[in-house]
Amino acid sequence: MPLRNAFESDLDVPTEGFNSIHEAIQDIRQGKLVLVVDDDGRENACYLTLAAEKVTPEAVAFIERHGNGIIRVAMNDDALERLQIPLMVKQKHNEDKLRTKFSITVHQHTEKNGTTNGVSSEVKLATIRLLAAKDSRPEDLSVPGNIFPLMYCEGGVLKRASHGEASVDLAVLAGREPVGVLCEVVDDGGSIAELHKIREFARRESLKIISIADLIRYRRSRTKLAELASAARLPTAWGEFHAHCYKSVLDGIEHVAMVKGDIGDGLDVLVRVHSECLTGDIFGSQRCDCGEQLALAMQKVNAAGRGVVVYLRGHEGRGIGLGHKLRAYNLQDNGRDTVEANVELGLPIDSRDYGIGAQMLRDLGVRTIQLMTNNPTKFVGLKGYGLTVTGRVPLVTPINKENRRYLETKRAKMGHVYGVDTGGQLNHLIGGNSNGKAEIKEPAEVSP
Repeated sequence: MPLRNAFESDLDVPTEGFNSIHEAIQDIRQGKLVLVVDDDGRENACYLTLAAEKVTPEAVAFIERHGNGIIRVAMNDDALERLQIPLMVKQKHNEDKLRTKFSITVHQHTEKNGTTNGVSSEVKLATIRLLAAKDSRPEDLSVPGNIFPLMYCEGGVLKRASHGEASVDLAVLAGREPVGVLCEVVDDGGSIAELHKIREFARRESLKIISIADLIRYRRSRTKLAELASAARLPTAWGEFHAHCYKSVLDGIEHVAMVKGDIGDGLDVLVRVHSECLTGDIFGSQRCDCGEQLALAMQKVNAAGRGVVVYLRGHEGRGIGLGHKLRAYNLQDNGRDTVEANVELGLPIDSRDYGIGAQMLRDLGVRTIQLMTNNPTKFVGLKGYGLTVTGRVPLVTPINKENRRYLETKRAKMGHVYGVDTGGQLNHLIGGNSNGKAEIKEPAEVSP
């Protein structure tokens, strides 16, 4: 199955209360406005957006009526350089919370618009069209003005989860020029509109509403995230493997896939997708079971004679990073569990994404997998991309006094399961329910 079409129906299932990305793309292609909402805790900031090349007088009037008055145009650095529009401040002096790359403001040149400023809707419309046009020139614009160009971050929402990047990504996905118009929606009092009011607004005005998180998932399923950099034979303590290094096209991070034997038809391949854990994998930390799980997975794959262990870097502490993980450890020493510690630090409980791992497996020829994991969330993280999880192989490792509560928290609060027989033993040892998480529906247990 081609990567672009893999599991398309599920990967474009929107978050509850939002429209699908496909629906939004259709509207952008037709020149309609779309509402884009973030969901990272920043008060659900919502922006009206459309492809700049499709802007109309009606669209500008609508944006001015319902927006905060600041019309932004997101575009790539090549276009800004061609039009000789510099950034407002150097990045090292940028104090914006999200480090948005604002340029100096512009409007259509006064000699051409016949006015002394760019306040009128007509001039704003003309300015947006100039910014979107391929043949516009620096002399077509005057500074300062009333339109705020933004520099698009290459990679879009996959690199920077923000509305400016979302507006350009939507335009490109709709087959339009990589220039997007956006303006923040406000309520009648001029404050950020609450989500329930935004939904009412969307229904009243027949506008599609999407989340940036859904757009990120959509793009990940259709964008090549990693390229094979090199491969070599690698004898290990568990046997001989072939190490395949994949380099992320987004951030340059290098990941590795340890391959044993001939993948062949790619069916029923024993697979472990392991998140980097410096403290556990390298230093043998007793606070988690990561290092022992990695060793057990390598052992099982070697014994099977065929399989893959994918090692994803940048996943430290379920995605929060080493520094934050150590801070969380201090909170855990003061009584919090692993979930409570992350929440108290204002961090996500689990922000890992397995898209790169899934694409690495696809590139290696894997099609259906026997997944070594105690975490059912990985079923969702890996499905699609042309992969099917046909079974789960539990990885139960020794329990010690340092990781006992950690394992119990993962079972009780994060849905980890340990199989019927081994799960009963583990739950007995840590004082949990011998039934584990019975409500979680998972593939039938299989043996490695």
